[in-house]
Amino acid sequence: MPNSAIGATWRPLYEQAVERLGDRRTAQWFVEDASGSSWQAALDEPVPAIAREAFLSMLGRREAGEPVQYVLGHWAFRKLDLLVDGRVLIPRPETEVVVEVALAELALVAPADAEGPHAVVVDLGTGSGAIALSMATERPDVEVWATDMSREALAVASANLAGLGSQAVGRVRLVQGSWWCALPLELRGSVTLAVANPPYVAEGEVAHLPEEVSRWEPRQALVAGPTGLEALEAIVSEAPSWLAGRSALVAEIAPHQSGAAKSLALSAGFSDVAVRNDLAGRERVLVARSVP
Repeated sequence: MPNSAIGATWRPLYEQAVERLGDRRTAQWFVEDASGSSWQAALDEPVPAIAREAFLSMLGRREAGEPVQYVLGHWAFRKLDLLVDGRVLIPRPETEVVVEVALAELALVAPADAEGPHAVVVDLGTGSGAIALSMATERPDVEVWATDMSREALAVASANLAGLGSQAVGRVRLVQGSWWCALPLELRGSVTLAVANPPYVAEGEVAHLPEEVSRWEPRQALVAGPTGLEALEAIVSEAPSWLAGRSALVAEIAPHQSGAAKSLALSAGFSDVAVRNDLAGRERVLVARSVP
């Protein structure tokens, strides 16, 4: 068997990974990714040389501290399997909750069975496209615009959009620019729902982040500025001029920013403002409704 080491199976490689990483689940993911099979089915199968090299490379990268998601190159988010690498933030469960809240708000202001033009959803700071593409696939009746300042992030989002094929064709547009400024002016006053997971880490908090986050994830997608509220303020303050008469803004925040986030929304003119909890019970999602 020219492409395999004779007699070599995945089992010793798996056991080596468990010993070196101290993490059985990650070892299983690496076996599955390198073998193309479930880890249980692969254990006693022969290991092609190229797959062994890929596995050992993943093992070395993880030992160096690189996040599992970047090592694998993809990660699950709601119903999607997204390409992820160091150009974008890693999709997290907290942001899945943001999408859940956003879908609930969209159902209130634009029910799926409503007649008339498509609802317009905007994802500000899309990164990998996790929010925008989830909204597009879970509400196939809406038009989605996704913005980002980073060309590199948009390249990742574009690859993820292409991976959806016909599920989102013609309904998702990716545009480069800062928050609302990236959007065409004709959308002003017609956005049904705006969603964002903006940077919300303050500069003074970076030192307290896990090294796996501060060392590997893109700083511009994490750190907002001295207070951590700069990006949120830019989004919230401009939202009323872009949102339609009956609409909503949904944004991810840090739990300790709840009070400040609500104050920003009230100051911008929103009268119906709340914060929803994440799966751990922490205040995580700002909801600001525009009611005619």
